[in-house]
Amino acid sequence: RCRRRGKSKRRVILTGSLMLAGFVVLFLMYYKSLPSHKCPHPLLQPKQWGKWVEFHSTAKVKKAANSTAMTQKKNKPVMFDLQGCDPLFGIDSCHLTDDRSLYSSVHGVLIFHRGINDDLSNLPTSARPRFQRWIWLNTDSPSNMRRIEGIQGLFNLTLSYRKDADIQLRWPVSFNKKTDKDFVLPKKERLLCWIVDSNVSTESRESSNYYRELVKHIKDYFLTISSCKFYLSFENSIHRDYITEAFNGPLAAGTVPIVLGPTRLNYEDFVSGTSFIHVNDFSAPVKLAEFLLKLDKDYFSNMRYFDWRQFYNTRPHLTEENYEFVHGVCQACHYLSINKVYRVVPDLYKWFFG
Repeated sequence: RCRRRGKSKRRVILTGSLMLAGFVVLFLMYYKSLPSHKCPHPLLQPKQWGKWVEFHSTAKVKKAANSTAMTQKKNKPVMFDLQGCDPLFGIDSCHLTDDRSLYSSVHGVLIFHRGINDDLSNLPTSARPRFQRWIWLNTDSPSNMRRIEGIQGLFNLTLSYRKDADIQLRWPVSFNKKTDKDFVLPKKERLLCWIVDSNVSTESRESSNYYRELVKHIKDYFLTISSCKFYLSFENSIHRDYITEAFNGPLAAGTVPIVLGPTRLNYEDFVSGTSFIHVNDFSAPVKLAEFLLKLDKDYFSNMRYFDWRQFYNTRPHLTEENYEFVHGVCQACHYLSINKVYRVVPDLYKWFFG
């Protein structure tokens, strides 16, 4: 009996020790999973920060009287309007600021990928508060984006054109509360249009800058596009979800986009399949040309490409340079005001290039 009691006592002690060890391990795992106070890389002083925007995600903060942020593009300062979220999108739940002294109190820091120095010397160096989230803003496709070493594990959220991004950077097609059965097709003066850099082989960033400069000198960008029956919405590279303003522009203007980009099915993830023409639907350019010439003479067949407007609508994107990123920035700010869960992007490049 004594031996049995001894064995039983040892079992109780062993069981208790194992349970205690288990709780210790779980506690350590939990503690280590908490967000770090500090950024994981040594950088320069805060005064040398580069292109990034801080913002509050609370409606209680009063808006600043002078609310503009400056970004640098080709050594030409561009003032970014920080007051646009409410009047443009009805988002009044946030406060955008470029006041770097507020870094320790802001809920989000927006970092533009193109603006990051290769040596990371223009990223914030101050301790990152536990409640603060860094957001990676990127508008380029994998073909046109440079890899910067050391940023793979820095961010909490992604702001990108990708459908699986935390915050999508695109102008969505929304459901109509009232059906638009009386849609009137804009007057058409041309069969086919395309606004493009004279040197289409140049780097994407140069093409983008050229395009935006060109648009400024066109009296009415959307009026010009609306005067065309068809518009060549060709993307500068072909990647999943990479569908830009080159597609949204004609769609909003009442013109049928002819798309060259990801697959038809990928486009249909975002818009009706009857709202555009995909070049892959034709065996050769000559077949597409024959189809367009036939459609040009068939009013009723052409109008079928606008049936989607009975149920959906899309708004024109902003072409002014100081509003270039305002939609994405406001969406990010709104996201932070309604999503409080803290997360980390474990491997940014694995997600984006994978």
